[in-house]
Amino acid sequence: GTTSNLPVIEKILSRTNLFTEVGGGIRDLQTAEKYLTLGVDRVILGTAAVENPAFVQEAVAAYGDKIAVGVDLKDGYVAVKGWTEKSNLDAVTFCRDMRGLGVKTLIVTDISKDGAMQGTNHDLYRKLQAKFPDLQIVASGGVSSMEDVTRLADTGLYGAIIGKAYYIGAIDLKEACEVVQK
Repeated sequence: GTTSNLPVIEKILSRTNLFTEVGGGIRDLQTAEKYLTLGVDRVILGTAAVENPAFVQEAVAAYGDKIAVGVDLKDGYVAVKGWTEKSNLDAVTFCRDMRGLGVKTLIVTDISKDGAMQGTNHDLYRKLQAKFPDLQIVASGGVSSMEDVTRLADTGLYGAIIGKAYYIGAIDLKEACEVVQK
């Protein structure tokens, strides 16, 4: 719930022209505003989106597309508090609720796949894309090969987060970008 990484984020912003987004511990409009005023392109609301939908609505009203919501899924249900607790909200219901509040971008993570290097949950992303073609859905968790990148792109998803696969050299970022631009 604090902005302890603010100095690091300032360095990133001052040294790159990259699109930047920040998530984790953003529980009020003042914190979101602090990041956005600094130059962050988008903030990601997580636990706060589950516990305080009115805050999501207020943030979207104030900042529009600069607000995204993280949909961290554990056994099909939204997880909160750093993935330590499972809520009673299933993925489809929560995504529909967030769309109703004006959220345009959802970063959906299948926790069971994250960092495992065993592939991503293609069925989940195909299902969500079919139900919510008007939302910008970003796949997160388990994107571990160029095959994953290609299959996700073919699904029509807005984007995918490549983490561990990039760090260990399993995915070449330039090649991945070329694949999705086709």
